[in-house]
Order: sequence, then C-alpha cells, then structure tokens
Amino acid sequence: MRITEKVVAASVFAMLAGCSLFGSKDTKNQPAPLVELKNPSLTPKVMWKYSAGKAGNAVFTPATAGDSVYVADAGGALVRLNAATGKEIWRTKTGVDLTAGVGTDGEVVVVGGAKGQVLAYDINGKQLWKAQATSEVLSSPEAGGGVVIVRSVDNMITAYDAKTGDKKWNVARTTPALTLRNAPGMVISGPNAYIAQPGGKLLALALAGGLNRFEVVVGEPRGATELERVTDIAGTPVIFEKDVCAVSYQGRVACFDATTGAPHWSKATSSDKGVAVDQRFVFVSDENGAVAAYSRENGANAWKNDKLLYRVLSTPVSYGRAVAVGDYQGYIHFLSREDGAFIGRVATDGSPIQADPVIAGTNLIFQTQSGTVTALAVE
Repeated sequence: MRITEKVVAASVFAMLAGCSLFGSKDTKNQPAPLVELKNPSLTPKVMWKYSAGKAGNAVFTPATAGDSVYVADAGGALVRLNAATGKEIWRTKTGVDLTAGVGTDGEVVVVGGAKGQVLAYDINGKQLWKAQATSEVLSSPEAGGGVVIVRSVDNMITAYDAKTGDKKWNVARTTPALTLRNAPGMVISGPNAYIAQPGGKLLALALAGGLNRFEVVVGEPRGATELERVTDIAGTPVIFEKDVCAVSYQGRVACFDATTGAPHWSKATSSDKGVAVDQRFVFVSDENGAVAAYSRENGANAWKNDKLLYRVLSTPVSYGRAVAVGDYQGYIHFLSREDGAFIGRVATDGSPIQADPVIAGTNLIFQTQSGTVTALAVE
C-alpha cells in the first residue's frame, strides 16, 4: 500500500517504512510493463532540458509566469529560466533546505523551508522578505491578489503581504488522527483562495481577511480504522471557468461551483495526486495507476486506461489532443484525450516524476525527483 510510505500521525510527522511499492515482494502489485508503441501518432520533441538539484523527500513543482519558469531544489537553489529556451536567467541560493515551491504571481517568487521558513524574492532574484511559519512547509506557497498564502503541516493557513511579508491573517484548521504526509495544494482565483485539506475537505477563504467562503466535502471518511478513514485531498484544486474540481484519497473526484460551493457532480475514486481539467473532461490518475476521464459537465465516465498500473503516476495534464502523465521511471506517457489510447512516450532521466506538470506557452514542462526539468512540444 502506498499509504504506508506516507501516513503520519498528526502529532508525529515521521514516515513509516517497510512497505515500499518498489521493494515489495507482493507480485500482485508489480509495476505494469510498458506497452510497446509500434506506430505512435504523436512524437514529442524535447525543446530544452535543465538540471536543477535533487528534490530529496520533497516535491518541487515548477511555476510559470509570463515568459519565465521558476524551479527549486532541496539544497536551497531557486532558479528563473526562460520558458522558451530553458536559458538560466538567474540562480540564487536561499541558504536553507527547501521543502516547498515554487509559488509566483509574476511579481513575487516564494519557496518554503524545512524549518518553516517562508522566503520571497522579486523577479530579479533579490530577496524581499523572510517569514516564519508555525511548522514545516510542504505545500507550495501561493501568490496572488497582493498576498502570499502558506499552509504548514500543522494545517495552519497564513496570509502574508506579498510586498512586505507582514502577516495579514491566519486560519487554524484541525487535522485528523492520521493524514497523508504530502503537500495539499492551493490555488488563488479572483477574491478567493481554494485550499485542499486533510479529511477530504475543500476550503475556500476570502483573500481579504481569511473569511470562510465555503467548505465542501470531496471525500467522506469511511471504514472501521483510522487508516481506512484517511481521505485527504492530496493534489491541487483546479479552477476552470466557474468550476472548482478536486480529488481525494479513498474518496471521490468532484466538481463544485467555485463561487458558492454548490456540488455539480462526484464519482467514487481514490488518488493521492491532483486533477487536470479542460473544456470537456476532468482527468484523474488513481492510486493504482489507472488514468480516467470524466465529463466535466456531469461526471459521466468517458474512458479509462489501466495499462500503467502500479507505475506511480503523476497528476495528468491536458495538452492539445493528448493527456500527459509521468511515472516512477521518469517516462512521460501521452494518451489520446478522446479515448485514452497510447499515442506517444518520451523518457527523461529515469527518476520518478511526482511534481505536477505545467504548461508554459506551447511547452509542456516536467520536473523529476533527480532535478531534470524537461520542456516538450508537439509539432
């Protein structure tokens, strides 16, 4: 079970060992062999690569703004790259071990540290301010609307002034007895911040003052044991037009009205990654490695590809006529957006892809755990 690698007590943030997916002798859960692609209809082109440092036990997701991509690593490096060419614009050492990042609104660039440090820089790499969260920061800080939102592992949500670092407000939320040790995501849209929560809840807070806009349940805890009742939202909620969509572990994938929280639809599934959303579909890679598409309008099942079972997939991304997803060996798989069939594949550096992929202009960008940042395009 993947959860045994990441479950922690709320008061003791220590990984449990002994049931690694890749070291398990359980032949039932061995990663599926790669399906040979004899005549791929899509040939991704590597536009550029950049070597950042290793992620260690953290997950670093690239952030995009304008014509730039920002990346970070566990050793404390923060880098700005040209999104089109991969050329390094600047690289700075933060001086601390990093565990979260990168967040940016195009004016401020923010990362989080292992000891709860929150460090903000301008787009030229000059440090603007430093703040101290109440505990370790695993979730990427989110910047927008003149504030920086930070969630620490004790589930304290704090807003800082983006220019000065002054604390504007904070909201304390309770945490279940057991929770995934992961990085629940956040997204700022309009006047609100949407924050994934342990226990399967999605929280919307007003940027001005932190008032509760709404709180909805994505995954309802079920089961006789605390382990069975873990229903955390592990990935980042996605805002698309008037919808906000999310998925929970041992719970559901669901879409809600982004203004009121009114439910649109939900379907049972389990994922410790996030969702991808486009005009027609919501895409999920589930805990077993199946990739599924649901109608964004009503949640109807559109298709499911189960040929990547136990390959520990990343959050998918909708990219033109394809859906792309990374795996534990650093492969990026391209599936048909319409029916889920394999249409292409590209290798990176052989290390796991756990970070969410991002799109910068026409480039699709993945960052591996070993630090290889790869930009792909399809002609």
